[in-house]
Amino acid sequence: MAGLFLAGCTVGPKYARPPVDIPGAYRGVPEEEAAKPAGAPLGEQKWGEVFQDSQLQELIRAALKQNYDARIAATRVLEAQAQVGITRADQFPTLNGVGTGTNQRNPAIGPFPSYGYTIGRVSASAAWDVDFWGKYRRATEAARAELLATDWARQEVNATLVSSVAAAYFQLRELDLELEISKRALASRKESLELTKTLEEHGISTILDVRQAEQLVYTAAAGIADLERRIGQQEDLLSVLIGSNPRPISPRGKELVDQQHPPTVPPGLPSALLERRPDIRQSEQLLIAANARIGVARAAYFPDISLTAEPGFQSSALQTLFNGSSGLWTFAGTVTQPIFNAGKLKSNVRLAEAQQQEAVLTYQQTIQGAFRDVSDSLIAYQKNAEFRAQQELLSTSAQDAAKLSEQRYKAGTTNYLEVLTNETNYLSADLGLAQARLNELLALVQVYKALGGGWEQ
Repeated sequence: MAGLFLAGCTVGPKYARPPVDIPGAYRGVPEEEAAKPAGAPLGEQKWGEVFQDSQLQELIRAALKQNYDARIAATRVLEAQAQVGITRADQFPTLNGVGTGTNQRNPAIGPFPSYGYTIGRVSASAAWDVDFWGKYRRATEAARAELLATDWARQEVNATLVSSVAAAYFQLRELDLELEISKRALASRKESLELTKTLEEHGISTILDVRQAEQLVYTAAAGIADLERRIGQQEDLLSVLIGSNPRPISPRGKELVDQQHPPTVPPGLPSALLERRPDIRQSEQLLIAANARIGVARAAYFPDISLTAEPGFQSSALQTLFNGSSGLWTFAGTVTQPIFNAGKLKSNVRLAEAQQQEAVLTYQQTIQGAFRDVSDSLIAYQKNAEFRAQQELLSTSAQDAAKLSEQRYKAGTTNYLEVLTNETNYLSADLGLAQARLNELLALVQVYKALGGGWEQ
């Protein structure tokens, strides 16, 4: 009988991955790159290989170990593991042991003398809700899928954390570069102001030239104060990401201009994205869980078979407790078949099927969103690289114009307005170049995350 019950069927649909529309290639990959043999995709590289700044690597390691979001996600995995154990236990019989002892004495009442008795009892009780229709097996299947979904969610948190730390670090180094540029500009403008004052004292320049030189100095000084504020706040953000209280980030790593990144990014095949992206894998596991819960709902249509047994011994004397004549037992079986419940079981099945359809659509939507993330990030990386190259040319040209205008002013062939204009343009172009370099690195970070990188070390 036990073998028959254990070999019972499992109702409900078996899981099959739903069809998805996968493009042949990622949009945003240059044609000349798409024609080349596919190399190892960027998403398959460890984050230590992509981000080669040793200080950034230390920050990422600290974040993965100490960040509260990462630790909360890991704890949720432990919760899901425990839930699997709780759900799986319903498939097996329960066994309990019970021991009781009673000693009672009653006083004499009228013609009845006093009397007393002692009874000892030892018994075991077993109960088994036979999973003939696979209700508990389907529930366990759903719980295991939810455990895997929780684990993929944890890895998605780690991938997001790696990209967030890298982006915050690059933004900090860009602000450092802007501060360095602004300090150089301030020192140069102070020298120019002193020269203008000397020329004004000798009647070569006018007081208007002095006031214009002062504007350059004050503008650079104000920009430095604002940059120092932003640097402090960026350090606070990075400190919280690595799980520590706000503090200065020291030492610094490589300069922004020295950060290594590939000139082209090998994205790999679009079909591989389904296996690499943690959010896609999480969505699929939630779909598997929803599919299994249809079986749980359908199993409620069929009879519920329960077996109970209680063997034991009872005696009024300890020395005869385990004699054969003291034995007692109870065996029972119960079959419960739903007859009328006003459509509740049918509605439960419809609910489970609708939730499964919702999970299918969510899974397909997640994949579509992933392809868009990759396309957007590839386009951003390519165009930001082109913009940075043009910004380098602009910065070089503006620097040369500023030098020429200063030489012309010292030679007395132009007024200070020309110097003011070209100095302002040079500082703006230099700061724009720093921002362009940052945008290129941030696009690389986004490409790496979009391709499913960052959750493995």
